[in-house]
Amino acid sequence: MAAEHADHPHAHAHDHDHDRAHDHDHAHDRDHDRDHDRAHDRAHEEAVSIPSLLRAARGSYGDAIRARLGEGGFDDMPRNGSFVLGGMANRGGSSGDLIRELGVSKQAASQLIDALVLRGYLDRQVNPDDRRRLTLEVTERGRAAAAAVGAAISDVNRELGALITSEQYAGMLAGLHALASIKAGGHQHPH
Repeated sequence: MAAEHADHPHAHAHDHDHDRAHDHDHAHDRDHDRDHDRAHDRAHEEAVSIPSLLRAARGSYGDAIRARLGEGGFDDMPRNGSFVLGGMANRGGSSGDLIRELGVSKQAASQLIDALVLRGYLDRQVNPDDRRRLTLEVTERGRAAAAAVGAAISDVNRELGALITSEQYAGMLAGLHALASIKAGGHQHPH
């Protein structure tokens, strides 16, 4: 049977076509493996680098805020104080909501508010309608510090806008919102 096949006039051509198809399949498999490896490497790099990039990006804002606060004579701002103060003065947020956003303990929140009051950034008064509650107001010093925080954020945003396109900026915002929704538990992971 093998001899009959070998004597067939198209047998060698068929074998040659089969070899080429076999070589093509191996090349396709190698390309697929290489593409898979690249995708895996890219996914691994992204998994490793996104947290690092977020930390560095946060540092860009943090460094700019600290520099502006220092220039304005507000170098006694406690850790996380600029977030609470900026949120209250620049965005109209409540101290309670902002502190919940920080995710700190009640004790740490109380210490932060105490420091902001003692350093003249906030004024704490007993609520006249409910004496069990305290009212926090941003002082003149607090508004000036919040303006410095806002200016630093604007500086970084302006510099960022010069480095990326509006489409890239929109994509970055969408990604950050998605990450925030994962933290907040608002995103269902497919199983």
